[in-house]
This record gives sequence, C-alpha cells and structure tokens, in this order.
Amino acid sequence: MQHAIPVDELGVQGRFMAEAVDACVHCGFCLATCPTYKVLGEEMDSPRGRIILMKEALEGSIDLAGALPYVDRCLGCMACVTACPSGVAYSHLLTPFRTLAELQRRRAPMNQVARTLVKETLPYPERFRAAVQAGRLGQLTRRLLPAELQGMLRMLPATLPPAAPLPEVYPAQGPQRARVALLAGCVQQVLAPEINWATLRVLARNGVETVIPRGQGCCGSLSLHIGEAEQAQMLARRNLAAFPTDVDAIVTNAAGCGSGMHEYPLLFAGEADLPQAQAFSHLVRDITVFLAELGLAPPDGLPEPITVAYHDACHLAHAQGVTAPPRQLLSAIPNLRLVEIPEGELCCGSAGTYNLEQPELAAQIGERKARNILSTGAQAIATGNIGCMTQIRTHLAALGRPLPVWHTIELLDAAYN
Repeated sequence: MQHAIPVDELGVQGRFMAEAVDACVHCGFCLATCPTYKVLGEEMDSPRGRIILMKEALEGSIDLAGALPYVDRCLGCMACVTACPSGVAYSHLLTPFRTLAELQRRRAPMNQVARTLVKETLPYPERFRAAVQAGRLGQLTRRLLPAELQGMLRMLPATLPPAAPLPEVYPAQGPQRARVALLAGCVQQVLAPEINWATLRVLARNGVETVIPRGQGCCGSLSLHIGEAEQAQMLARRNLAAFPTDVDAIVTNAAGCGSGMHEYPLLFAGEADLPQAQAFSHLVRDITVFLAELGLAPPDGLPEPITVAYHDACHLAHAQGVTAPPRQLLSAIPNLRLVEIPEGELCCGSAGTYNLEQPELAAQIGERKARNILSTGAQAIATGNIGCMTQIRTHLAALGRPLPVWHTIELLDAAYN
C-alpha cells in the first residue's frame, strides 16, 4: 500500500483539494451530465466516484494505480460543476491530482513517447506544423506503429491551410470604442488560422483596435490538462510578461485557452506570481463575451437562410459559465436560424488531448454528439473551440453526413461582408 500524500503539506493547492473533497455530498446530480458515466455506466467513472477515489489515494487507503484508470478517463469537461448543487470546485481537485500523479506514476515506454510528442509539439505552432507534415509520411506505415502513435496519426488532418501570420496591430474601423490584446493560440494557428483573422475583422468592424503581442505563446492549458504543471507555469509566465495591461480586455477565441487563462490564479496559488496572474485572469474575455458586453454593431446578414446548431464547448459553458453571449450574437444575424442540440450539456469527446489518450472512448462520445447534431436537421454547426470543431467534423464525416462546422466568429464575419 502506498503512503498517504499529506494534503496539509501541499500548501494552498492542498487546501483547495481538501475543500473540493469536503464539499461533495455524493448526491449524484453530476451523473446525468458526465459523458463517461453515460457511456460506461460505472460509478467510478462518474465525478462522484472519482472524488472518492482521489480522496482515498491521497489518504493512502488505496494505491495510486487503483485510482488512475478512472481519473485518466475523466475528460475534465466540468459539466459536473454546472450540475453540482453543492458548488464542488472539481477542477481544484482534478488538476492538482493529475500533477501529483505524474510525479509518481510509471508509464509504459511508448505511452511516454507519445506523451512527450504531445508536450513538445502541440504548444508550439512551428513544431506542430512540422509534426503534422512529418506525420503524413507516417500514415503510410501506420499499422506497423504502436497503438499510441497510431491514435495520434489518425487525428492528423489531410491538408493544412497555409500559414497566415498576424500583424502586431489591427486598427479599428471608424471611431475607436475599445482596445484589446488577442491570444493567437497554438494548435488553432496551424489548423484554422482564418479564425484569428475573422476575429480581427469583426473586432475592427465594432470599433476595436487589437494588438497581438509578439512575445506571447501557448497559454499552458494543454500542459495543465495532462498534469504538466511545471511546463504550464513556464508557458503562463511567458504570457504574463508579454501581454500589456493597458487594454480593455485580453481576448481569446478558443474556449480551452480562455478556461486555462482563468485558472492562472490556481496555477500560481501561493507563489510570488499570484498577483500578476490574478490581474491577467481578470482581463481575460472570450470573444463572444467581449462583443456582447461591448454591444454588437448590427450585422448585414447572410446571403441565404441557414439553420445552425450551436454546440456548447465545455470549457466555455461549464468551466467559464458562458452560454448566453454566443447565442445572443448568432441570433442577431439576419437569415440565421439557431437550434439547440439534444444532450447539449455533454462533451463532444475532444477535451484537449483526450482524443490521443483515450481514442476509443473519445470516439464513442464523439459519435453520440454527431448523432444528436444530425437529429436537429441543422445545415451547419457553430461552436467556440478548435478541438470541438475538429472532433465534430470527424464524426459527422464518419457517419457519412459531413456538414460545415464554423467558429461563431466566422459566422459573424461572414454576416458583415
């Protein structure tokens, strides 16, 4: 039996973990919104079950190895937080637990190789682009590779759009109403650079000057998600130094990035960087929140009527509590009819690196989401996260029903032209 991890010796993080455990009254409201519980039907694959397992592992009642398979299967979607009547801060337990687990666990060699590739490529756009291009060669011999690497190759896009570097400043059109700084992101810059350009154009049309800090990098969310807190802090510190403070907001157009940057105070809890992290986090706004607060300039409208299903990205709806602003903006577009997706609170199965770590379960959850989308009769899908966009496209195509999947800001951009 392993020794207990003394929570009281873990400082502020330990206190947060203990408070999250103590707040859970095991009522079960989280079960209906947990994707893994919906698919697997196992108590230990629910938030309530995982809280018990993490508590027992921290206390030394069970081996860490006994808890990890269930904790690893958690998407970190935070739908349980939205459903919880007791206000359990699940991320305050899950994120530090994964960090602690990485310090103790022993991974299989190929699993470690795959994890290292993720850690050393996804947060860096130039490396990621090179990895995708090299990965296409690996497609030819995919069946000869270990399962962990096969899963990564399956997720590679068939083609990449050309790089579209951003300017340092994008001016407002007409009278300036605000000035913001934009997080350019990492994976999104490679897979869908047009989202950032659409963001710049929509902000400009609404009288907003946008600065794109040259020294910025990955927000650190992917690293935090897989328990690599040290790398997450390194990446976060880079952004704390790079971003100006004399702006009205730090805008992001990726739900996962926004959620991660709002967690900077948790990441730096008890450290000298905490005040700066808190000030930074206070400025962070999802693009839809910022535009809704600013007041949207009326869009001209789309050329033809279209029915669009809006998918709530988990790290926007659950982690940040943002559900109304995207719907408000989309509903303001003439010729756009908005419809809701059944089981809309459930994750699509993307969840950062989840597709790479749990490919079979991610595929089951993704297919469920795709079938729910198709049941609406929508002609297209809008959402606010690049991972969701990729996952939904993949599973609609697998069902033989490919539909356009757009970022919310891309539809707004089209409506202004």
